[in-house]
Amino acid sequence: MVARVDSTLAVVTVTYSPGEHLENFLTSLSGATERPTRVIMADNGSTDGTPEAAAVAHPNVELLRTGGNIGYGGAVNRAVAEIDSSVEFVVVANPDVRWEPGSLDALIEAAGRWPRAGSLGPLIHEPDGSIYPSARTVPTLVSGAGHALLGTVWPANPWTQRYRQENEEISERPVGWLSGSCLLLRRSAFDAVGGFDSRYFMYMEDVDLGDRLGRSGWLNVFVPSAHVTHAKGHAAGRHPELMLPAHHESAYRFQADRHPHRWQAPLRWALRGGLFVRSKLAVAAAVRERSKTSAEPGAAPGNDTKQGKR
Repeated sequence: MVARVDSTLAVVTVTYSPGEHLENFLTSLSGATERPTRVIMADNGSTDGTPEAAAVAHPNVELLRTGGNIGYGGAVNRAVAEIDSSVEFVVVANPDVRWEPGSLDALIEAAGRWPRAGSLGPLIHEPDGSIYPSARTVPTLVSGAGHALLGTVWPANPWTQRYRQENEEISERPVGWLSGSCLLLRRSAFDAVGGFDSRYFMYMEDVDLGDRLGRSGWLNVFVPSAHVTHAKGHAAGRHPELMLPAHHESAYRFQADRHPHRWQAPLRWALRGGLFVRSKLAVAAAVRERSKTSAEPGAAPGNDTKQGKR
């Protein structure tokens, strides 16, 4: 028996000077579902004026100022708190997502097929049409370390392959976690696990949410019949000295939370030390690359369209 699916739909997007991407997001959203939508922009301190303009141009769009840059998960939680608890589904998506026609309806239909799905995610395309590996396994200490150390220099290593699931058949199925760049969340599941962990300022908050949903008996379901395109922001490339340490700090928090015992303290110390060294090396390499790129003719800065996403 297929579970009843409510037609009410709320959409949350976190804005941080999203530029032209935001209008593409809102325009394409109108074709993604036949259901009326309420869109809440949780703004973390935009300075480009686009969220204000969107709130004026679109009657179903609301601007919610978070009061500062409180991070991705914290901003989502703040916006969800504004939505009546009777609303069955909440969509969380980055403002640089472009929706394919019918994509949201496909996710909601899948929710009816999977009544224990706490989150559902679409097939995500890169701007060049390639598929982004958005449905992954939850990283263990071993697989996470293998991917972190070897993912860049040896992409085909077994830990990265297992983590990213790129060789898996593209099919509708439960997975460990789904990219937070575009999620359909069952409100009852989201509330049951306390929403996003706001301690993650950026990065890994979607991994943490998917893992906590799974540990609580909910499913994270990959729905490849729904398609979106993710333009991706460039904050990490423009500010590696801020973004990369935040990424490594989130990676440490994720594993430290899952290895909390006193006898595991040496493991946590080793993990923190290793990630600190890796972060310093990654920042130095990124700064060199940024300097080289900015020196090239025609180089131009991008928009910080999203926070907390890879």
